[in-house]
Formats: sequence, C-alpha cells, structure tokens
Amino acid sequence: MLDVRSNLQSASASRYHVSLAVDDSEIREAQRLRYKVFAEEMGARLSSILPGHDIDLYDPFCDHLLVRDLDRGEVVGTYRILPPDAAKRVGSYYSEQEFDLTRLHFLRPRMAELGRSCVHPGHRSGAVIARLWMGLAEYMTRYGYEYIVGCASIGMADGGHIAAGVHRQLAVRHLAPIEWRATPRTRLPVESLDNGQTVALPPLIKGYSRLGALVCGDPAWDPDFNTADLLMLLPMAQLNRSYARRLIG
Repeated sequence: MLDVRSNLQSASASRYHVSLAVDDSEIREAQRLRYKVFAEEMGARLSSILPGHDIDLYDPFCDHLLVRDLDRGEVVGTYRILPPDAAKRVGSYYSEQEFDLTRLHFLRPRMAELGRSCVHPGHRSGAVIARLWMGLAEYMTRYGYEYIVGCASIGMADGGHIAAGVHRQLAVRHLAPIEWRATPRTRLPVESLDNGQTVALPPLIKGYSRLGALVCGDPAWDPDFNTADLLMLLPMAQLNRSYARRLIG
C-alpha cells in the first residue's frame, strides 16, 4: 500500500497531515466522520452494520485517504479511492448505482474512482481540501492511473433549483465529449427546475472544474442522500497544472 506519509513530508509541517489509512482503526475514523457529515448533518439515510459509522460493501476494496488535525489528533477530512483492479473485483464502481458508464468502458483499466468526500464542519477551509488533493495527486502518480471519476453531490433542500443551475453553468464550458457521457439511472429533470439564475458553484465542484474536470451529462437524483449527483471525469493529461500548483503546492 502507498505510504503517503513518507512521500509528503511537507504536509506534516503544517496543522494538517495527509496519509492513507493503514489499518482498520483508521478506516473506522473515516467512517465515523462520514456518518457525522452525511447522516447527522445532511440527513442521509444510511444502512450500516456499526452504529455511528457510514459503512458499505465498497469500503473493504478502497484505499482511504485521511487528513488529520495534528493539534487534536482527529481525522477531519477523507476521500475513499477505488482503484480499477478493485472495482473489477467488487463488480462495479460505486457510481454505477446511479449512472450507466458504458461509454467509459475503455477507460476502466486506467480509471480510479473517488467517493465519500467529506470535511468536518469545523475545518472547511482550503487547507483541508488542498491536503486531500495533495495525497490524491501522489496516489495517481504512483500507480499511473490516467483518469479520476466520481460523483459530486449538490444538496436538494431547495427542491433541486440550485443543482439545475449548477449543471447549466458547468455544461457551458465543462461538458464532456459525447464519447465520455454517462446516463443517469434516475435523472433529475433539470429543464423544469432551472430558473435561469446564476448560482454559486459548491467549493468542491468549483475546484474540480478549475482542475480541468468535465461533467459527464445530466445529474442523477440520489434519494438516500437527497442530493443531485453530477458525474465528473478528470483526465490527468488535461489537468490544469497552474491551478493544481496553487491548490496542492
């Protein structure tokens, strides 16, 4: 397993440190943070074998990226990464529950999936996201994966109007070519929800788009999390290097 600790010594010089989980206890820390954000804060309906933890069948197949607050010793940010060989073993990418990825078939041997991104509410600054992307960049480089895919979620508390506006704005400049489109299994009816107003892009989606990520078509509705999910694809060859340098330093 990749030891991000040894390769990213500069991260340990600050308050936040990025690493991959090395044992079950560290994975449990990530799962507790996920439960806190998704269930307690966002109201997601989670089915888990362990109370107070967000656990699903994909977790054992994933590498878990952690950002730890060195002052308090707690995990305050996490991503999970499903590499292509593990996706093959488990039978699918997680995002295939929401999207038909047939057109991405030929990318699969080189495509890692990101998921379950969350940051503790007391640490939602650029520093934590930067550490997560620092770890992700090291991971992708080490293993030679060429594409990052994953769902970016937008809350539906307003009924989906913001999600429709976000999709419209992204589609103008960041829509994937037709050969990289994915069809949502439960499509959000953006044409009836979009009121034409300019909306602020959620920070994570704004970061993805600035890095060069593309949106792979219409959003899907996730009823368990009550979110609209956009499938995003980032070809590492198209990575915006100038923005990446500012973000992950």
